[in-house]
Formats: sequence, C-alpha cells, structure tokens
Amino acid sequence: MSNIEEKQSNNKVEQDYEIDTLTNNRLIKDHDYDGIRELDNDLPPWWKWLFYISIVFFIVYLVRLFVFRADDLLQLTEYNKEMAEAASMAPSQSSSETFEIKVLNDQTSIANGKVIYDKICAVCHLVDAGGLVGPNMTDDYWIHGNTIQDMFNIVTNGVLEKGMISYKDQYSPQQRLEVLSYIITLHGTTPANPRAPQGDLKEWPY
Repeated sequence: MSNIEEKQSNNKVEQDYEIDTLTNNRLIKDHDYDGIRELDNDLPPWWKWLFYISIVFFIVYLVRLFVFRADDLLQLTEYNKEMAEAASMAPSQSSSETFEIKVLNDQTSIANGKVIYDKICAVCHLVDAGGLVGPNMTDDYWIHGNTIQDMFNIVTNGVLEKGMISYKDQYSPQQRLEVLSYIITLHGTTPANPRAPQGDLKEWPY
C-alpha cells in the first residue's frame, strides 16, 4: 500500500471513530447520548457463539418441521398422542356397565360399609341412623326411594338441594355398595332419638 493510500485509510478511520484521550479506546463518532459515548467494542465470544447456534437450530427446526414433518414437532400428532394416553387412563365403560348393583350380605362388605358410614354418613344421619340434618333411615318413610338402585343413585349423584353431595369421585362403586348394604342392616332398628318421618311410606323390599 502506498503512503497516499495508507493516509487515506487512516483518515477514513479517523472519520468513523474518535479516540478516548484517557483510555485510548475507540469511540463511535456522533454516538453521544446525554453525555454518554458509545465504545466500539467487539461482542463477547459467548454471545457470538450463542447467535451462531441459534441460527443453526432455526435451520434444523425448519427442515425437520416443513421438510421431514417430524412427529414430535407436529401439534396434531402431539394432540392425538395425548388423547390416546388420556383414553387409556380413563375407566373402562364395559367394567362400569357390567357392575351389578345389589345388596351385599357378606360380613366383610358390611364391616367395610360401617367404617365408611361412621366416617362420612353419621355426621348427618347419626351413628344409629336416626337422622339429624339428614332423614331417619330406620323407618319406612323414604324421600327418594328405598331400593338399592335408588340409594346407589343418591350416593353417586347426590341431592344438592338437600345438602347431600356426590360421592362418586370419593368412593368406588364397590365402596358405595358396601356402605348402602350396611345402611340396609339398620332398617327396623330403634334409634335413641329418631327424627320425624319424611317422604312417602314405602314397602320395605329387603
């Protein structure tokens, strides 16, 4: 390079940059904001490499998504996969359809039902089933029916207007049958302080 060309090059650098008189750092010319001068520093290597990797990732992602149609990147595939997993975890319809609603008479079922009754039902119906907030379940008067199917429906779906909640999410069908079978054993007993009859007089089916 000739002296003239070198001088022209130096002049160009001087036009684009200024030199800080204290630190000798290059300052970008005309970049002065509220007295703050902008340095012409190179970006740190880690920032550059992060930028390069981001570009590579972007290219690979686009190729896999739009060219190879990768299953793990397609939302529809992900949705179908999640729905299939949810369906496999859901209770089988056939098992609920074949479940027989009947009175259980074995001692184990009755004992299991008493445990649930004492824990949940006795609060409203009392331990002896004479009734408190809930009705007396030892007499022949019933509000919603006295068959095992009627009772099972009440325990499963509840009667919110009467304060009776649904227990289908708390107890299995088997557990619901057990507590109802225990309640049936209390019919005809004599509670200490029975509540007045409620509902309609019905013939006892058991």
